[in-house]
Amino acid sequence: MTVRVTRLAACAVAVGCLAAASACAAPVGATSAGSARTATTPAGTAQAARTAPVTAPAALKHAVIRQAVARRIAAAPAATTPGAAGAADAQKGVGVWTFDGVNEALALSGASWYYTWTPGHSGITTPRGTQFVPMIWGARDVTAAALDQVKDEGRYLLTFNEPDNGAQSNMTVSEALSLWPQLMATGMRLASPAVANGAATPGGWLDQFKQGATSRGYRVNFIALHWYGGDFVTASAVAELRSYLQATYARYHLPIWLTEFALIGYNGATAIFPTPAQQAAFLTAATQMLRGLSYLQRYSWFGLPATAEDGSAGLFGPGAVSTAAGRAFQAVP
Repeated sequence: MTVRVTRLAACAVAVGCLAAASACAAPVGATSAGSARTATTPAGTAQAARTAPVTAPAALKHAVIRQAVARRIAAAPAATTPGAAGAADAQKGVGVWTFDGVNEALALSGASWYYTWTPGHSGITTPRGTQFVPMIWGARDVTAAALDQVKDEGRYLLTFNEPDNGAQSNMTVSEALSLWPQLMATGMRLASPAVANGAATPGGWLDQFKQGATSRGYRVNFIALHWYGGDFVTASAVAELRSYLQATYARYHLPIWLTEFALIGYNGATAIFPTPAQQAAFLTAATQMLRGLSYLQRYSWFGLPATAEDGSAGLFGPGAVSTAAGRAFQAVP
């Protein structure tokens, strides 16, 4: 596509989310591989064009997030399920929220790990041999109850979702740093906040956060990234993603988790999706590339549910019926 709209670092939300989704936009930094996305599920954020930032409307995403947050607060703590502690070192993961057939779809996907943009997984049963990874989504989630809950879920903790995006966790660097000691106190291995764009940009949000953490002696164990591609040519998209990952690793020299990625672009305010065959081809080629990067510890596709708003990106429709991307994901080792 000609708009070179690049990455839409996506979103956050919850296990309680509707099978609808959303999008939100934010410009991608020059060092980003680029992507644009209008998310369809609980989480969405758009990153903008590489050459000229494009901002997409976020009304749908914002409504979904508000609903998801409300449902999350009301939800009972997630029950533990067999095998939830397994697959601690496996790469293949997926972002999940509830929909018709979610449990069967998650099991069929073959994902070794998953997350829900929340501290728990209410309404979702963890398949045997699969690991759930909790998230502290934003400042409002830094509570004693949430921190106690995440400690029961394993050793890894994902943190603030797109703090540089006003439609997501929307946090200043100083606010995130002020809350960080509470996350460290869990004793868990901590992901960096997952910025919407420009992770490798000198002086960008993540760069400032990392410098502040280092100067204070704070612990950050690995970097979490989002990436959405608006170039639907498989080889080009894979090369852009690899370039973004390499630039980020070169800046911080920490392991990387790619916690959201897919092909979704923007032409102005209009979301553009590749064909199902293009999405599947990218998924196959990208995951093969990712498995060859020594510093890339895990990746997570966005997302498990297939909805109209996310075009060809979702892996399973209602009733756990796989899409072209879903079948490609199932075939990944």
